[in-house]
Amino acid sequence: MAKSPVVTGISPKEGPPGTRVTIRGEYLGINPNDLSSLKICDCECMLSAEWKSPNKIIARSGPGKGRGDIILVTKSGGVGTSTVQFRGYHETIGPLKESAVWVEEAPLNWGRQNSSVTIFQLDDPLGLSVEGDEKFPENELTELFPDGSGDLLSENFEPAWFLLEHHHGTSFDDLRVGLSYLKRKVDSQNEGQLSFLKDNVGSVMEQLDTLFTLKQNYEADFERNNETLFRVEEAINQSLKEATHLFHGVLTRREKAEATRNALAVMTRYKFLFQLPINIDRNIKNEDVDVIINDYARALNLFGKTEVSVFKKILEEVETKIMNIRINLKSKLHQMPSTLKQQKKIIRNLVALNDNGDPGWEAIIHMKQFLIDKIKASYQQYITEEQANETPNKNNRHPHNKHKRNISLSQQIEPQNIEPKKVLCIDEIATVISDYFPDLWKLGQNYFIGDLAVKPDYSHEMDFKEMILDIIVTVSDIYRTIMLPTTTTSSFSPVPIIWLPHCLKQIRSVFTVLMALDLPNEALNKISSVIFDLRLHCLNILFKQASEQIIQLKNTETWKLDYHSKQGTISQLPNDFYKIIMEAMNLAKEYVIRDERRETALVDNETAKNELQLLVHKCFWNFSQVLEQVGLNADTNCSSTTVMSLSGSSVTGLKSHNDLIWEQKLLITISNSQYTRNIMLLKFKKEFEDNGFPTIDVVVARAVELLENTESKLLETYIETKSDPLVGTIEPSMYVGSFEWDSPSLLELKDVRPYAKEIITNLIALHSEVQTIIPDLMYAVLSEIVVTISEEMSRLMNCVTHFSENGAMQARLDLMALTFTLSNYFTPNSKDFFCDATNAVPPFKTEDSEKCVLKCFEQFKTRMHLQILCFLTPLPNNIETSII
Repeated sequence: MAKSPVVTGISPKEGPPGTRVTIRGEYLGINPNDLSSLKICDCECMLSAEWKSPNKIIARSGPGKGRGDIILVTKSGGVGTSTVQFRGYHETIGPLKESAVWVEEAPLNWGRQNSSVTIFQLDDPLGLSVEGDEKFPENELTELFPDGSGDLLSENFEPAWFLLEHHHGTSFDDLRVGLSYLKRKVDSQNEGQLSFLKDNVGSVMEQLDTLFTLKQNYEADFERNNETLFRVEEAINQSLKEATHLFHGVLTRREKAEATRNALAVMTRYKFLFQLPINIDRNIKNEDVDVIINDYARALNLFGKTEVSVFKKILEEVETKIMNIRINLKSKLHQMPSTLKQQKKIIRNLVALNDNGDPGWEAIIHMKQFLIDKIKASYQQYITEEQANETPNKNNRHPHNKHKRNISLSQQIEPQNIEPKKVLCIDEIATVISDYFPDLWKLGQNYFIGDLAVKPDYSHEMDFKEMILDIIVTVSDIYRTIMLPTTTTSSFSPVPIIWLPHCLKQIRSVFTVLMALDLPNEALNKISSVIFDLRLHCLNILFKQASEQIIQLKNTETWKLDYHSKQGTISQLPNDFYKIIMEAMNLAKEYVIRDERRETALVDNETAKNELQLLVHKCFWNFSQVLEQVGLNADTNCSSTTVMSLSGSSVTGLKSHNDLIWEQKLLITISNSQYTRNIMLLKFKKEFEDNGFPTIDVVVARAVELLENTESKLLETYIETKSDPLVGTIEPSMYVGSFEWDSPSLLELKDVRPYAKEIITNLIALHSEVQTIIPDLMYAVLSEIVVTISEEMSRLMNCVTHFSENGAMQARLDLMALTFTLSNYFTPNSKDFFCDATNAVPPFKTEDSEKCVLKCFEQFKTRMHLQILCFLTPLPNNIETSII
């Protein structure tokens, strides 16, 4: 057996008896013959049911009232269920009763049919299709509108219910189109004879009945007496005479009244003309130009073609006064400043007073000249004051600049209370453009589109374009002269850096005003070019100031030290350098790099990229020079005290509150350079990229080379400084006490000689100094110094002409001790020198001699164990053999 029918949706949800209901659901029968019963609100509706598919049935609702289920019974599935309800109501609709929609009536066709026939179906009042729209839940509609209905014929009709039920998926634009359709439909029904007949059908029917009755009675009377028609005609004529007699007096009085009115009108016109000069004077005092214009136009209309001499005389007097008014209005038109509204009103009045000129174009010319004069006056005032202050400023310029060297860029950028004259000039010009230029542009636009009540002369279009360009070029040239004197022939100094952001903001405000007016690109490009050059100038100034501050770092080194876990000991110099660059970069990002609307992007401009790379490279180059000068000239400024901090304590090897020696400062400077090269440059690169600057990879690579060269110079100086005194003490210490290698009185071999231990001790002191400040340089420093020591030992051993047996043993012991201790810092050169020194010593003569040397060597390693640990790492087992 098939599954029971389930009704899941109906449309509409309510209606009077006979409502066409579309029923949707599942298992609604396999064919029309499978239907046994269909009840809507407990009323059998089987006769009107139309089976469409197993999911759709169309039927007419019965006389049921209130809410009820839709129960379908099929032969295959039995009695079904319903998840929705239909609400039926009774309503009487007659031919004369108003309805929400026009009902297209059609005869009911009871009976089951397979074909889809539209019977008594209401069209959508909005003229929209609802096919494909997902049905809105009925229970939600009932909760929203408990007393409403979505049926167009219901007295409780709710438009919102209808829209949610039929058009909840329709777009707003489609609903607007539907509303227009409904309005047209209603208007069409309210117009024409058909609409009239529909609205007054009862009265029309009564009139037709009356006429029909009158016709019947007249025909009956005519059959009985044919003189009736003549009596009716006589009655009508008598009625006409009586009506004429009744209205004769009224018509006579009307003619007299019209004659009186005509006479009064003539007198009023004459009075108006004779009093017009007085009225014009009075209205001039009251500034009622509109009243004067109306009176003047009326006078010309009434008496413009008169031949009466008196009237002509009055009109001549009026024309004289009107001429004076025109002159007065033109003087007001030429007076500036004036708003666009005032200008348009004056132009309209002049046109109404029949002015022979072109007041619209005259207003444009005078407003343009006013703008040019205002701009040039501001600039001329600045020039005069600048020339007056030029001489005193020359005398105080150098001390002032010297004083500013210690001021940071951010402090220089902070706004000041007193604006320089050149900045005031820039502000005034920006105010003039913002206040008056839009009115000029709009006045010109209104003139050429004919909104000024005057016929435009299109031959002036090119003249107006030249006027606009003349103003823009004037403003651009003045801005360049004031702010970028190096690009012009001006001899005045540029705007101080503290006011550059403010000036850039003002010019950008002018550019914003011009863009809002939709000016031609030729005019906008003039100001855009100035803004680009000024931004580039600001960028140049910011990094040049930073470069100058970097140069001053050589005079501000305090040698306050910090220990960096990877780079060793550094001073505050790299961090000060980083702060200066970052400060310049942040200011450039805030005021220069950020692009406003329609501005040329600096990061995409090759000129700006190259300029930025040169500026940053200059900063890096200056810092490398500062490092070199600080390192090489440290012995000339060693008066500052040193505080070495590492979590609140000083690092071993450097005493707090004591002066550093020059060699230590040299090492710290090298450490500063390495720290900058390895860490700071990468941070700079990342910061520039993160803040939207062009890449500085090339600049960083060149900076690495600069710092490496600086480090090489400083390291070479340090090694030379340390190796010369160390090597110079070897020979005196070797021959102290009149020691001779060939002396037969040499004592039996017991230990390494003091000169070798002195070499090791001196190297330990050097090792300690390097380890404390910059451990990464240990091999570079000691390996070079070991080369000089090995070379000196080779020279000294080769200079010995003869060794005694004990002397040879002693020499081999000393060389073994030095070779073993310093082996980790050997280079090919130092190895060759030590081999050469060893070869200069005679070999062992006996095995006992060799054993004695080895024994003393072992004792040396034991006694000097701690000292050797400074230089040695675990060595291969055959190291001693290879050394021997």
